[in-house]
Amino acid sequence: MTSTRWVVLAMLFFATTINYLDRIVFSVLIPVIRQELSLNDEQYGLVNMAFQVAYMIGFLFMGKLIDRVGTRLGYAISVIWWSIAAMLHATARSALGLSFWRAMLGLGESGNFPAAVKAVAEWFPKQDRAFATGIFNAGTNVASMIGPPLFAWMVGSHGLGWNWRMCFLITGASGFLWLVFWLSFRKKPNAAELAYIRSDAPDDAAMRQVGWRQALGYRQSWGFALAKFFTDPVWWFYLYWLPPYLYDVRKLDLKQIGWALPVVYLMADVGSVAGGWFAGFLIRRGWRHDKARKFAMLVCALMMPVASMAALAPNTLLAVALVSLATSAHQGLSANLYTTISDVFPKNAVASVIGIGGCAGGLGGTLFSTWLAGWVVTYFGYTPLILGMGVFHLIAVLMVHRFMGDLKPLTMEGQS
Repeated sequence: MTSTRWVVLAMLFFATTINYLDRIVFSVLIPVIRQELSLNDEQYGLVNMAFQVAYMIGFLFMGKLIDRVGTRLGYAISVIWWSIAAMLHATARSALGLSFWRAMLGLGESGNFPAAVKAVAEWFPKQDRAFATGIFNAGTNVASMIGPPLFAWMVGSHGLGWNWRMCFLITGASGFLWLVFWLSFRKKPNAAELAYIRSDAPDDAAMRQVGWRQALGYRQSWGFALAKFFTDPVWWFYLYWLPPYLYDVRKLDLKQIGWALPVVYLMADVGSVAGGWFAGFLIRRGWRHDKARKFAMLVCALMMPVASMAALAPNTLLAVALVSLATSAHQGLSANLYTTISDVFPKNAVASVIGIGGCAGGLGGTLFSTWLAGWVVTYFGYTPLILGMGVFHLIAVLMVHRFMGDLKPLTMEGQS
């Protein structure tokens, strides 16, 4: 059996890494950017909200586009859009300019997860999908590991001495390098690998044309969307606010932040892969798909209240360790949550349903981790937010159980 599917997975991993490098450069370099552009915490929250709102809206249309034109072309369109937008951040001269290009970046980057999850559904059978999703999703954490020290070195006095604008130009350009490999890849699986990929029962043909409007009629879509609504804000909160938290509250400088963040996201990498592996392990041991997915998500969700104690940690080392637990648990849950869609919906509808969930997650992020977070941080500090985020994942698991049921493929009537 050939290993073509693993080459495809490697490209999904690198695309997701680039996606997050383009995304996090703003938050990592905010100590430098806000000095030059005179941004306060509320303005920082509003700039992030511009990205979040556009990201939320973009999910609906990108998911539909990818289902319509296919993964190959749809992914390429998304990467081209977000790479150009990332590079043009270098032209910003005010909070308004940053907000515009953050919004354009959000529109383009919203295509990454619908395309990647759809590709996993096309190239992997159900028993391997959570593990494969965990691997490509680990790209978010790799970006968060290598980005902070790289950016700190690039703009630091002991590095290249470039300004923050050059970082946006370089990270944005990396998307075009990936695009060359993606569009030139033509290798096909042999008969044995193809048979393995198609080893699941075939999709219900009656469901093949389901788009996001039709998908809203299924309670499974609502379960996924509600779970994303409650879990995504937690990830966005740490992504946006952890660097300024470490800078303002824990009194780390840019160089120290550049080495603290990789520790946090290394553990998120572990959680992403381990969470997907754990569900697959249970399935191979004879557990039903729904029981294995939900149990893996519940284990991760139970870690979050403990991790929220980072707000009360007496020293920085313990705070970083607890935040690391939070990012690890979130990514472990996320790998399984994404996989529930390919368990339930046919492959030609996966990107559209992921788009619905991404939109809901973007809405949650807009409400809790951008505008509200900026206001709370300004007037009450970080503690209420970090403590509050500890319960969101438990609510999400309840929503999955209540609305998605036993995660069986949809029948012609749309019931499990």
